[in-house]
Amino acid sequence: MSRATTLTLALTLSAAAQAADGTLQSDRLSIGSDLTYPPYTYLDQGKPAGFDPEFMILLGQHLKLAPQFQDTRFANLVMGVNARRFDVVASALYVTPERAAQVDFLPYLKSGASLMVRADESFRPQAPQDLCGKRIGSIKGGSWIPKLMALSKSHCEANGQAPIDSREFPTSPEAAQALLAKAVDVQFEDAAVAAITADKLKGRVLISSHELIYPVVIGLAVRKGNDALLAELRQGFEAMKHSGEYQTLLSRYNLGEPSPAEVAQALGQNPQAPAQ
Repeated sequence: MSRATTLTLALTLSAAAQAADGTLQSDRLSIGSDLTYPPYTYLDQGKPAGFDPEFMILLGQHLKLAPQFQDTRFANLVMGVNARRFDVVASALYVTPERAAQVDFLPYLKSGASLMVRADESFRPQAPQDLCGKRIGSIKGGSWIPKLMALSKSHCEANGQAPIDSREFPTSPEAAQALLAKAVDVQFEDAAVAAITADKLKGRVLISSHELIYPVVIGLAVRKGNDALLAELRQGFEAMKHSGEYQTLLSRYNLGEPSPAEVAQALGQNPQAPAQ
């Protein structure tokens, strides 16, 4: 093998190794977000806004990386990060054991779900067990959908009731429009998103549930095995905590930080196991 060929091969392997770990571009952090999901991710006068964009901008400052957002529908986010279309998913992505088998997570947020109904209807469900025989609208790929389907069999059908009719929509606003159009009876939605949706619709819908349903941990997601980027993100996150920026952001959005036990449970690990 000639010296020139050896050098070319070495450069090719070096470039491949760089692409395999860290960011796709050395000075940028490309971020997949579904920018239709206020208050987490949305467009305000054409610019990304909400908790996740604010969080990622601060994180980028600590890492000295310029954030670059790619508006991507929720159901395509995990596929997109694994296909290297962007470096990281920051889009209110719930941490589940199933997703943890596909991507690596950096948990950074805690939320839950609420039930929304039309204000002019008498039906006021409090819990998933109240949804037998009802048409339920959700954003496509919502982590609660498998739980609803399991509940439909174990609770509704097992007790002689009609099954839950789960209907998925590309975006949360489309699910809300289906609720208003009476195409669904209930919208199953993230609690923070439900609150802002009810406020924007000015009394046309209301939140009927009083407690968080299926409390969840939310995480940044990177391609499985991209340990270099995961470590870099974790380092920047710790710097945000140390500076007080993270807690300020949580307080402004009325959100919380998950405990190590909650993270372990979300990942399907033993909640009593010591944090790693």
